[in-house]
This record gives sequence, C-alpha cells and structure tokens, in this order.
Amino acid sequence: MGAETDYIDIRMQLTRRDAMRMVAAGALLGPAAHARAAPAERIIISGAGGQLGGQCAKELIARGVPARNLILVSRTPDALADFARQGAIIRFGDFTQPESLGAAFAGGTRMLLISIGGGAGPRPVAHGHAIDAAKAAGVKQIAYTSWLGISRGDTRGIAADHVATEELLRASGLAYTFLRNSLYMETLLPQAARMVAEGRAVIPAGEVLMGFVTRGDCAAAAAGALSPGHDNKIYDITGPELIGVRQVAAAASAATGKAIAVVAADASAPPARSFGGPTLAVVSSAVADLTGRPATSIKAFLAQNRDRLLG
Repeated sequence: MGAETDYIDIRMQLTRRDAMRMVAAGALLGPAAHARAAPAERIIISGAGGQLGGQCAKELIARGVPARNLILVSRTPDALADFARQGAIIRFGDFTQPESLGAAFAGGTRMLLISIGGGAGPRPVAHGHAIDAAKAAGVKQIAYTSWLGISRGDTRGIAADHVATEELLRASGLAYTFLRNSLYMETLLPQAARMVAEGRAVIPAGEVLMGFVTRGDCAAAAAGALSPGHDNKIYDITGPELIGVRQVAAAASAATGKAIAVVAADASAPPARSFGGPTLAVVSSAVADLTGRPATSIKAFLAQNRDRLLG
C-alpha cells in the first residue's frame, strides 16, 4: 500500500511538473503561435505623401502600431524616406494608373482612402479604381475621407463626388467607415493674421458659423477609425465649437495680446459667401470618440500658431 501511494505521489508530481513546463512553453510560444494564427493588421494609407496622410501615419506609430505594419502609398514615394527609415513599407501608387494599385495594396488588411484633389480627373472614377484594387488585394475595411455637408443633405459640387464614392464603397461589399470631415481650421490662419495686423474684424451679413476642425484632429480620428469596431459607421469630423469672425477675433486677440475691434459689415456690402454654408454648421463628438481626447478649439489652435499670426 505504501509503495503504491509513493508511486501515485510521484506520478502526480511529474504530472504537475509537466503541466508547469507546458504552461511555460505556452507562455513562450504563445505569441508566436498566435501571430501565425492571426497575422498582424497591415494598414494602407493612400496619399501618404500629403499632409493628412503623413500625420495619420505618425499618429498610428504614436499609438503603438509598428512602422513595419504600415503600407504607405504615394505618387511621390521618395517623400516618405523618414518613414522608410523607421521600417514602413513604401510603395508607388496612383489612382489614375489602376495598373499600379495591385502591387501597391498587396498584403494590406485595412486602408485609409484619402480623397484625391479635383484636378486629377473624375474623382469617383479614380476612387473606384482604388476600391476595386483594395478588394482584390484582400483589404477588409476602408476608411474614406468624405465631406461633412453630406450629413446635412448637401449633394452638389464637391459633395457629389463624395456621395458617389460613398455609394461605390457601400456597393463593394467591403466594410466602410466614412469620415465626413469639415473644413480645415488651418484655412482660418490668413484671416486671423489679417485681423491682428489691422486690429479690426468685420462680421459679414448672413454669416454662417461652421465646425472647423484641425488637420491634425482629422488625422488622429482616421487613425482611430482604422482599429476594430468601426465597420460600416459614419462619423462627422468637426471641431468642438461653431466658429465665425467673432470667435476667430477673440482667439487671435488672446493668442497675441493684440486688441481686435469687431464690427458689423456695412449694410450695403454683399452677404457673406461661405464654402459649404449651413451644411457645415455642425458640431460632433466624433474626434473625442475616436481619439479619446477633445477636438482642438480655435483658441488653442491660434495659440499654437502665435508666431504665424504675428509674422
């Protein structure tokens, strides 16, 4: 009986020891085995040589995405040398040359499709080339930089191109994320600098306050949308407040210490013309939802650009 008990005890010890070895081996081999079972996401950024694409790439790296998991596509790949040195994959690709896109997108799983400029031919056609190539390459989700006005029923002019591209993405069968960006806050810098120089700001008749957003916030929101959980969703990407002449003048004065008198336009002056108009009178929490931090205010933005206001 005693010998049998000793044998059972020894066998149990061996079993426990073997189990511990298996656990240790699993801890050591587990990540590699997991990597084989689920390859790391590879994120494509089209137009990576531009300001928005470059800022999005930096944001992804800052979030912990290894540079080697980024596929940066540009018509001017030489401009991406800094990212290449960090280990990013740099490739040539041109939406107007669809034959270049298969190799450019190979191996990607998610993609930021940055809308191309209007001077490159019909945008929806070029965007369609990119969507088709991404689908053929095995991309599962495309985040597209669209236009805020669509959320308020705008379908004319620039909006028509974005509506058409959104329809192509819906029809593709791929998961989509529409990032409907407002106007960049950077476009207000010349106006703010003029106010500082002249000490005067004029509120035009019929002014529409709009939800301007910084390019950096758009890039950060795009980086957030390229993570799981945003399939088939639409985000209005805006700043935290509606902005007009009065808000710009107050922020410019606070940033520079210069007094700026705010006056109404002469009654005979023509009414204000604003790009987008009432369809951009929108404020959302999307930047905070996608990034975990508030969108940049006009006051903070102009404070960051104080030298340019005074220059």
